[in-house]
Amino acid sequence: MDNEIIEEIKEEIPEQTDKKAAETRPDLSGDVPRCRRIIEAVLFAAGHPMEYTKLADTLGTTPGNVRKIVADYAADYNSDGVPERGVMLVTFPDSCQLCTKEEYGLLVRYALGIRRGGNLSASSLEVLAIVAYNQPVTRAFIDTVRGVDSSYTVSSLAEKNLIESCGRLDVPGHPHVYRTTDDFLRVFGLSSLDDLPEVPREEAVPDLGGEVIEDAAHGVGETGDNGGEPTE
Repeated sequence: MDNEIIEEIKEEIPEQTDKKAAETRPDLSGDVPRCRRIIEAVLFAAGHPMEYTKLADTLGTTPGNVRKIVADYAADYNSDGVPERGVMLVTFPDSCQLCTKEEYGLLVRYALGIRRGGNLSASSLEVLAIVAYNQPVTRAFIDTVRGVDSSYTVSSLAEKNLIESCGRLDVPGHPHVYRTTDDFLRVFGLSSLDDLPEVPREEAVPDLGGEVIEDAAHGVGETGDNGGEPTE
């Protein structure tokens, strides 16, 4: 038999085995203590947010069941009871993650030889606040609120994956509209946008006048990402 055919068969066997195992995997959600241990092990090994859909596939159950298990576990895990932990279980709308508690951050960086760095500038924080409280928004809306060109800051925040384009506005030029990301929630320790501090309405949504600006603030008439040429 040709060696290439043999190698192809070898590659297919594990894949078929994995698929069969997934199809016959029992629903473990009834054993909540075991599910909690499995979730903790997966999150510890991953080191990054894990989607509920992937955890559900691992446990042989539904994302809804996993979300409930994680939410209940987080309430216990993050409590001030015994034992007190140096990490916390952070939940997001579609994922969850184990993170170091803020009060131990300096010692963790020292132990691992990590320089602090990466602090956001005042302009970056300002743009983030505008996007977070008014999303989805265009860059023109951000520029109008700030009174200065924000192209560099918007690009920088997009590169850091703190904001992302979520479509284009259905107006001439089809400019991008931006929203915050799950990384934004993680960096600022938020479970959802509902956890943002409350601010007066006039501060959250400035009265700038003009229907186009108002439409831009609320993403009216979005199109797909491929619609028209961008106006940055």
